[in-house]
Amino acid sequence: MLDTIRWDTDLIRRYDLAGPRYTSYPTAVQFDSQIGTFDLLHALRDSRKAQRPLSLYVHVPFCANICYYCACNKVITKDRGRALPYLQRLEQEIQLIASQLDPAQQVEQLHFGGGTPTYLSHDELRQLMARLRKHFNLLDDDSGDYSIEIDPREADWSTMGLLRELGFNRVSIGVQDLDPTVQRAVNRMQSLEETRAVIDAARTLQFRSINIDLIYGLPKQTPSSFARTIDEVISLQPHRLSVFNYAHLPERFMPQRRINANELPTPAEKLEMLQRTIEQLTAAGYRYIGMDHFALPDDELAIAQEDSTLQRNFQGYTTYGHCDLIGLGVSAISQIGDLYCQNSSDLNHYQSALGDTHLATSRGLLCNQDDRVRREVIARLICSFSLEFAEIDLAFNIDFRGYFAELWPQLEAMAADGLIELDNERLEVLPAGRLLVRSVCMVFDAYLQQQNRQRFSRVI
Repeated sequence: MLDTIRWDTDLIRRYDLAGPRYTSYPTAVQFDSQIGTFDLLHALRDSRKAQRPLSLYVHVPFCANICYYCACNKVITKDRGRALPYLQRLEQEIQLIASQLDPAQQVEQLHFGGGTPTYLSHDELRQLMARLRKHFNLLDDDSGDYSIEIDPREADWSTMGLLRELGFNRVSIGVQDLDPTVQRAVNRMQSLEETRAVIDAARTLQFRSINIDLIYGLPKQTPSSFARTIDEVISLQPHRLSVFNYAHLPERFMPQRRINANELPTPAEKLEMLQRTIEQLTAAGYRYIGMDHFALPDDELAIAQEDSTLQRNFQGYTTYGHCDLIGLGVSAISQIGDLYCQNSSDLNHYQSALGDTHLATSRGLLCNQDDRVRREVIARLICSFSLEFAEIDLAFNIDFRGYFAELWPQLEAMAADGLIELDNERLEVLPAGRLLVRSVCMVFDAYLQQQNRQRFSRVI
């Protein structure tokens, strides 16, 4: 069974390194300013010629209150009027991008992230979706995967009804922790009743999937307190859970400077939290998908993993990796064919560029052949926990053993340690290595030795 995990504390301590989460390879750290609007327009024309389906990501950066742990690109303001000029520029971007595509290209996947997408008023949400439907070929039969991130403090039954009416059929609900002591320490007070009300509304309104986000390693958390949160969340019966490891990087993310580092749990306590979480979720019937993600056995992610069709992109695990991903909004990232590109992360720069009717592309990367090979290897490991060398040979006209000859000693060491099983034909990540699959992927990362690993979170 793919969801089998063997907990090996010694192995975890040795391989719990800092490294990328591999929502892409190469990672966004490799993006540079040599990629610009011309490259994006060229990629969009290629997408149009190939008639590839689309996945849209829309970034809404606004939040009314700051959460101290947050590492997202956001704008904290209680002035709701600040959203209006942003939405005007976003609508210009939608029109400019769509004009380069074919109306026949269907949007199979749509995701609103942030920030807090439901920070927008009902009228603003209606207008934004109307603009997307006007310029893109959005499905109207509920067959697409249309999701939105929800802060239960910024949503109620009427909001959920509106979202369903607008075509959303999946919700991702931020919870992080249900313990009031922890919530106060990170400035996110959110009652279980608020969360339950949004979930009840989603079920009643027939949203087909509910995801809950949790974080372990926050200040004031203890293994026993987090176990209580997990029990409460299990009782809510979400289809999926994301249980993220909090990475305390105050030198990079200013809000984290408000967290008292002395109140953070110890590494040993964090390990205990993760181990208990896995035990609780497994006992409740959830499958470990990988990379902090769990899903019920009949969820699309679990089924795709079983069928070896699971993929990964900037939105995490997905069954829509065959789509060209187009990011809209400040800091949004697109992946179109072999091009990665990102909009400016500065709100003023983003709005100024579009005010001059220019796209806001600020950096990116065009994959070369070596990037494509390694991207496929890493994707298969992270999604399927296995790799057939002959399939890589056939796809890229290489000899896997020869191509990665210099890596073989590292792989053999991992095999000797029990992380992987390795022979001349295949590599399989063993139950003891599945929590550490990022460490296995890092062996194949050609850029990692050049990077400052302090930019990344630890594996666990």
